[in-house]
Amino acid sequence: MKPMTVDEVAAAVGLPPVGSEALVTSVEFDSRKVGPGTLFLALVGESVDGHRFAAAAQAAGAVAVLGSADVDATIPLLRVPDPLAALAGLATVSARALIADGLRVIGVTGSAGKTSTKDLLAAVAAAAGETIAPPESFNNELGHPYTVLRATEDTKYLVLELSARGVGHIAMLTTIAPPAIGVVLNVGTAHLGEFGSVDAIATAKGELVEALPDGADGGVAVLNADDGRVAAMSGRTLARVVTYGTSADADVRAEDIEEDDRARARFTLRTPEGDATVQLAVSGRHQVGNALAAAAVGLELGLSPARIAEVLAAAVPASKWRMEITDRPDGVTIINDAYNANPDSMKAALRALVSIGRGRRTWAVLGVMAELGDATREAHDEIGRLVVRLNVDRLLAVGPAVRPLHLGAHLEGSWGGESEHVPDLEDATAILLEELEPGDVVLVKGSRAAGLERIAAALVAAPPAQRGSDG
Repeated sequence: MKPMTVDEVAAAVGLPPVGSEALVTSVEFDSRKVGPGTLFLALVGESVDGHRFAAAAQAAGAVAVLGSADVDATIPLLRVPDPLAALAGLATVSARALIADGLRVIGVTGSAGKTSTKDLLAAVAAAAGETIAPPESFNNELGHPYTVLRATEDTKYLVLELSARGVGHIAMLTTIAPPAIGVVLNVGTAHLGEFGSVDAIATAKGELVEALPDGADGGVAVLNADDGRVAAMSGRTLARVVTYGTSADADVRAEDIEEDDRARARFTLRTPEGDATVQLAVSGRHQVGNALAAAAVGLELGLSPARIAEVLAAAVPASKWRMEITDRPDGVTIINDAYNANPDSMKAALRALVSIGRGRRTWAVLGVMAELGDATREAHDEIGRLVVRLNVDRLLAVGPAVRPLHLGAHLEGSWGGESEHVPDLEDATAILLEELEPGDVVLVKGSRAAGLERIAAALVAAPPAQRGSDG
């Protein structure tokens, strides 16, 4: 953050001075991460009240507490009714000061692929200058301002992932750290239950490009030419528009796409500044679009196509449970993509499973796709049918909510595979531990609430499979 005195922090959060000139250089809500010059953010969670740790934070070097209740500490307490709103106010003050000093904010949004693209963007931006990006998908009311406050006077680029639960949310987030470059990946059906319609989702995602400055002032909107709703956002911004995709008219595009046995794409990157061959280290054909978005931003930051290709070739998954691939000694391959799921990301993961599992027995272990509202049954039915069309060998639909997925597979017609609906994680794990054979490939994917990463962890830790190993 931009260093401030405690009294300046108080002013930023709407409080009168407390009479402290101690310098605040960072903000932490975990007392174990507090160091000298920290403002300790005391939050009340479901099971932990951060106010109880104020004294420990003080002992570790905190110079003030931002909270909503009294604390057992002698450092100044900045008491506010809503600490998260105050945190956003502080982040806004810090961001605007750093932007005035030359910080460029890069925002990315979309229905699917935000976190994977954010990781690629961060890798590319880091090749152009010191970069801060959120860990995992830190994009909510806490994670967004917290990430903004991690930027310092040495930070050149701040990469932010913008998520939304409704129309107006992204617009609000852009007021905290106004972006100069905005990337919109796609408009899909994730969170359809909260938005009500795909058109409403498009309205919300487009708020990012509406917030960009005029092109003459450095505003750049990076839009997916392969998604009609995203491409149409060019009419909603004053920023200069750069398109990417596989479309022939995209400014930054991929040609001659191939995949290796890990579904890692190789393609020719075509740009106005020249061409380069890109070999991705991340798995899934859907990563081509994510890489193109990162490449388009890299060009705006002054990197050459060759340098961008070099960075993308070295960029490995930086966020957990997203196409994490583990090979066991017995040849079983586990694809842990269990961090989250929506119809678009589920389809992409299934296609990656089929590509990686070519010539091997494939398993799709799938959990619920949450927050789809009235489209829930139809969306799960569609995924079940896709499993059949892709000729995945075994489907385990895990949990009561995914029965439509299991039924969709059955209703699609007979195929060489088998579908089974199991009630919980334990039953699914037991089936896999019993029936996996050397060489099998297993995709584990579901929404965050499903907790399917526990299945993946159990499979990774399991002893080698024995069935069928004697020929």
